[in-house]
Amino acid sequence: MATMKVIQIAEPNAAFSLVERPIPDPGPGEARIRVKACGICHSDMFAKTGAFPGITYPIIPGHEIAGVIDAVGAGVVAWQPGQLVGVGWHGGHCGQCPACRRGRFIDCANAKIPGINMDGGYAQYMIAPTAALARVPEGLEAAEAAPLLCAGITTFNALRNSPARGGDTVAILGIGGLGHLGIQFAAKMGFRTVAIARGRDKERLARELGAHHFIDSESQDPGATLQALGGARVILATVTSARAMSRVIPGLGTDGQLLVVGASIEPIEVTPLQLIAGRRSLAGWPSGTAIDSEDTLGFSAMTGVRPRIEVYPLHRAADAYDRMMSGKARFRVVLQVAQ
Repeated sequence: MATMKVIQIAEPNAAFSLVERPIPDPGPGEARIRVKACGICHSDMFAKTGAFPGITYPIIPGHEIAGVIDAVGAGVVAWQPGQLVGVGWHGGHCGQCPACRRGRFIDCANAKIPGINMDGGYAQYMIAPTAALARVPEGLEAAEAAPLLCAGITTFNALRNSPARGGDTVAILGIGGLGHLGIQFAAKMGFRTVAIARGRDKERLARELGAHHFIDSESQDPGATLQALGGARVILATVTSARAMSRVIPGLGTDGQLLVVGASIEPIEVTPLQLIAGRRSLAGWPSGTAIDSEDTLGFSAMTGVRPRIEVYPLHRAADAYDRMMSGKARFRVVLQVAQ
């Protein structure tokens, strides 16, 4: 029986282990993907620590997967071996729950999530339902495509579904793994893009990414500075600091919205008066489904949006994970999977 190399976690808080497993066969409606690259996301800590319901161990982490279809199961007609595809957080949906019946597949009550309740992409091969596949267009390398399947889709999809329209002022709070993509997307979408980050030393990077304005939140009041620019239609909060989010709320313009994609368990502090004045609002946005991933990849290929990445081989997954989680990686870390 042919085998593959995978990185698995045997139990919560166990070490990453490089082991051999049989190469799985795709079932009906599924595809087998020969993985070329898999991004490391902060959400991979759910598999590492067990801090997510429904994880069955041992588990192979990873939900930013780019690779080539190697085989397809019975009944698959729209996908063929040889196609370059990606799989993100959305690993499939049941089609039966109330959310699915309303077409909100990302909110499926029985959602499949790679690396959480199905094996993910820290492996040479993985199985995915074809409903989870996104086509990767020409012009994108696998290692570039991988982070766009989580960090990319989250920021792109949030912005394109926001109240902002071309020419509006949109601020991106944070220039990290999500924020450096958010700035690029906002600028390419035609927004007057403002980057907000701690430290004047980040201004050059922000402008390289496409920002028209930069606010140093250490030396400036971000809310007041945004108001001096006319107020923001949307502030995309990519940081995980609820305090930082609270500080920018006064910078919202009329009908302005704080759109949160950075996960935090801390409360955002806002007064009713801040919301009533100017009809301001707060909202959150999850990532999206496979077709949203495909749109993200297509837009990125067309406009030149690219993640900044650090690449590690599969067998160094533990080092790559530690670098990402420690914050030493400025943007995104990607595992390159050799066959």
